[in-house]
Amino acid sequence: MPPLNLLVVHDDGLGMRFGGDHPTDARRHQLAVALMRAAGILDAPGVALVPGPPPMDDAGLARVFTPAFIRAVRRYSRTPVLAAAPEARQWGIGGDNNAYHGMHEESARACAACARAAEAVASGEALRALVPSGGAHHGGANSAQGFGIYNETAIAVRVLRDAGLARVAYVDLDVHHGNGTQWIFYDDPTVLTVSVHESGRHLFPGSGFAAETGGAAAPGSAVNVPLPPFAGDDAYRRAVEEVVLPVVRAFRPDAIVAQCGVDHHHGDPLAHMLTTMPLLPWLWRTLRGLADEVCGGRLVALGGGGYDPFTAPPRAWALLAAELAGVEVHDPLPEAWREQARAAGWATPARGWLEDPGPPPDPDRDARAAAAAAATIAQTRIALSRFVPALADRG
Repeated sequence: MPPLNLLVVHDDGLGMRFGGDHPTDARRHQLAVALMRAAGILDAPGVALVPGPPPMDDAGLARVFTPAFIRAVRRYSRTPVLAAAPEARQWGIGGDNNAYHGMHEESARACAACARAAEAVASGEALRALVPSGGAHHGGANSAQGFGIYNETAIAVRVLRDAGLARVAYVDLDVHHGNGTQWIFYDDPTVLTVSVHESGRHLFPGSGFAAETGGAAAPGSAVNVPLPPFAGDDAYRRAVEEVVLPVVRAFRPDAIVAQCGVDHHHGDPLAHMLTTMPLLPWLWRTLRGLADEVCGGRLVALGGGGYDPFTAPPRAWALLAAELAGVEVHDPLPEAWREQARAAGWATPARGWLEDPGPPPDPDRDARAAAAAAATIAQTRIALSRFVPALADRG
């Protein structure tokens, strides 16, 4: 049998449940998959939807995370009150990552879902795979961070490498720097990490600068484009065209893992970027084209940030699925899905896939952001030019 065009790993129980008004609202990816279903994407030839598997066992987690960290997460998951002690902070438990019963199991299940997607691509079961609820990328080998416990993107990369793929490129488009994944693989020359994000001078986690280009054992294996606040569609396009594409082409990976956060959208409450919905089909088309060009199409796509559960994430990740599946979608959005969105809390759901009023106009702000973005992109190219000659060749 030929491989699937797209394997989607999802069920409504996947994802973390930090509770209260925590930004990781499961409606983001639940409505995305509901829209995939309503638009017929999941019924297209060569597309399969599978539920998330059971939690990854400790041996699987230990391929990326230290045994002491795994034991600590299990302890705070069993007895969350223990996380009130100061020692919990050394493991990143507390604050954004408050402990709760079942925390370990839910995070380990998210890792297993990302591993399932990576295994499908590595084995040839599917050419492309998507985990809409996946994408936690801040945690390190021995610490949680940034709305995630175990780093799911690192698991996907490790599974591909362990399956025998010699080189894996990780492309992170989330508005926050993919710091955890970068540092986990910083001295590994077989893994390229590329992150386009809002500058750490202005946004969590405070890292991801152009000078971060890989450890002593892997020079040139880390790439960062820290865009200024208020950068928009043109800046993201330039960052991808002038940095992401040439460095991934030069690396020649056997597969790509992409973190497809959409919290750079102007409506997101946790950042300052000003991209719009029309950028997203271009991003997804470019990612798919890059994978087709450099690694036979092998692409593992994960969700990520996007903290208004209605405005961008559902349509963005459904559009991503459509691109990866080779399915065309057309306006208007299915009315049955709009009813679901109303029932979930979106008072006036969009009628079109790319409907977006955009940010309020401010020519001076936009000109300053464009100039700063151009300078940042040039700085990144200079920092990497000794490792990637194609960056030096371009004027």
